[in-house]
Amino acid sequence: MRLNLYSLQLFVAVVEEGTIAAAAEREHIATSALSKRISELERQVGTPLLIRRARGVEPTEAGRNLARGARQLLHNAEALADTLVDHASGAAGHVRLAANLSSITQFLPGDLARFARQHPRVQIDLEERVSSVVTRLVLDNAADIGIFTSALDLQGLTVFPYRRDRMVLVVPAAHPLAGHRALAYAETLAYDQVGMHRGSAGNEMLMRAATAANLPLRMRFQVTSYDAMVAMVKAGFGVGVMPGDALALYAGDGLATIALTDGWASRELKICVRAGDGLPSAGRLLLAHLQAAASH
Repeated sequence: MRLNLYSLQLFVAVVEEGTIAAAAEREHIATSALSKRISELERQVGTPLLIRRARGVEPTEAGRNLARGARQLLHNAEALADTLVDHASGAAGHVRLAANLSSITQFLPGDLARFARQHPRVQIDLEERVSSVVTRLVLDNAADIGIFTSALDLQGLTVFPYRRDRMVLVVPAAHPLAGHRALAYAETLAYDQVGMHRGSAGNEMLMRAATAANLPLRMRFQVTSYDAMVAMVKAGFGVGVMPGDALALYAGDGLATIALTDGWASRELKICVRAGDGLPSAGRLLLAHLQAAASH
């Protein structure tokens, strides 16, 4: 069986976009032509690859396996082209990096800036995702390297330490808690909270802490970024928990920072790659660079 790389590229686009029309627009091909390519691919492999519904499509189990393998083939083809370019112009390549918000707001900008100065021809595509999605993207070969805080299932991944951060409480300067230097998180649960969105590691962490304290979590607002959290806290809508180093980006009058004494407030950020799956040369360079940054 010989699989056409372009047909695989189109199939991956359909899986990622969820509809044939959206995939056709993304890949600049007529919808009818793309649909024909998918039908030919299904005939070639001898099994349905998509479940067609009124509002779109979703992959069958065979389709999910094909999409995972297709991403690998397409990425290997791109890496091979980059390797050939290397012979003429020096180190080059393309790395897909998925990372959580904490790493992006605290450590990655400096690490990636230093890497870019050393390897200016290596292109890095950075995608911000919650930790659970980061690990899934790496497993599904939609990312080469992931940086995350916590995940339930790490099977199929090789994990390395990256950095540590410390979660702190941020409150308005006039808040009743503002005079404290350190608190247990349970002592904050009598007040309204501003937290990260559902599915984020930060949200799950606070929910577990409230459950352990057998107290309700009065989550007044849930946001998708630390700057939104700081803005809501400044406006008096509640107290927030965020990484201390990230808070430095939003330093200003009207806020007080309080250390949290809970063990979970000290977190380890980790790097993950697919186990036993060789990274392209550019990916190996970035992985080594991030590991060196972690060791320092």
